[in-house]
Amino acid sequence: MRPSVILFWFRRDLRLKDNTGLYHALKLAQKLDLKVLPIFVFDKLILDKLEDKADRRVDFIHQTIAELQADLTTNGKSIWVHYGSPATAFEEVTKQYKVHSVFTNQDYEPYGIQRDASISSYLIKDKIAFHSYKDQVIFEKSEVTKEDGKPYTVFTPYSRKWKAAWEANPPKLSPSEKGVEYFLDSKPLPIPSLKDMGFETTDLVVPPKKWKEATVKNYTTQRDFPAIEGGTSHLGMHLRFGTISVRQLAKETASVNTTYLNELIWRDFYHMILWHFPHVAEGKSFRAQYDFIEWRNNEKEFEAWCKGQTGYPIVDAGMRELNATGFMHNRVRMIVASFLTKHLLIDWRWGEAYFAQKLLDFDFAANNGGWQWASGSGCDAAPYFRVFNPRLQTEKFDKQLQYIRKWVPELDSLSYPKPIVVHEEARTRVLAAYAKALKP
Repeated sequence: MRPSVILFWFRRDLRLKDNTGLYHALKLAQKLDLKVLPIFVFDKLILDKLEDKADRRVDFIHQTIAELQADLTTNGKSIWVHYGSPATAFEEVTKQYKVHSVFTNQDYEPYGIQRDASISSYLIKDKIAFHSYKDQVIFEKSEVTKEDGKPYTVFTPYSRKWKAAWEANPPKLSPSEKGVEYFLDSKPLPIPSLKDMGFETTDLVVPPKKWKEATVKNYTTQRDFPAIEGGTSHLGMHLRFGTISVRQLAKETASVNTTYLNELIWRDFYHMILWHFPHVAEGKSFRAQYDFIEWRNNEKEFEAWCKGQTGYPIVDAGMRELNATGFMHNRVRMIVASFLTKHLLIDWRWGEAYFAQKLLDFDFAANNGGWQWASGSGCDAAPYFRVFNPRLQTEKFDKQLQYIRKWVPELDSLSYPKPIVVHEEARTRVLAAYAKALKP
């Protein structure tokens, strides 16, 4: 006889503590005297698109699932893990178990929305309810809007309204970690290995999950200097995969540094933009007129940018750091993005795709928002005539060349390439191209 269970589907929320959907699943289990079976799907529809089979993010997810399994095993519980499509996962799990209902946390990306609608439709046929909760952001969808209910497209007024909402109704933490007794008793269930899925172990170095008080306290003055060790929190990957709670992080740091809190608000802002303006996920500019820009799209220059061989040291340092570690300092992200779109007049979508391939903390909403900001095509974007001067950026943020020399050791040698473009000429060229595309 199949055991009766409530399913909790882990996705971008890989933790037991303060997990909203998990909390509600456990609460219902207690009420109905049922047990919760946690599940996770290594989604082939996503994994098959990854060309690099030594992908650090897949390694990170795999390690995290193994840690969750270890935590559950010590309490006589287990996580059910499937490698395949979500559809085949639910076909299989509903054969093995009599499923009362499914709980999960909201996904705001187009694929996630479509996937959840499909799974919900499949479950409804067997009268299985599908419940989804807000978890990876603090305020979602239309929770922070203008007085007329329309979405904000400029960050500053959005952030003011966000902070007012925060003060009026601060989010509560869910004690989901206290409901272990309501998980289904089980021997450890098998987890497919990376090799089983066609992937390899990597050189991944996982940053600590805890924020450091000195980092957050000094964030306003140190965050723009890439050479400062500990100048930023390095929690992006943990927030991306939900190994830490954004609510808990915000609650703990809000009174320490408002600049740091603003970075968390930017996350909500870009997810709100993605929800209300889904055309940005279709390869379109937020501002439609920017789709008329005539990009040069020189493949040789793009390759030089990717490899960190442009002859502009701050740009090359950033790209080499990204390629080597999967991380890039936020100030440098803005510099390299501006360089690609403005100096080389290469379509921002090319850069967006490269970052999506390489960044450990890749998040579609933030990545798309950041690239459109840099190119001028996005909401609340820098004006198109703002072209970062890499030399001036270096003087302001890496004057002693500490960051640059770390990643470009051949800087003073003849082997270092000459600049592939002259700043003044590139600036003149991009302003003309933008002016032509944006003329009334």
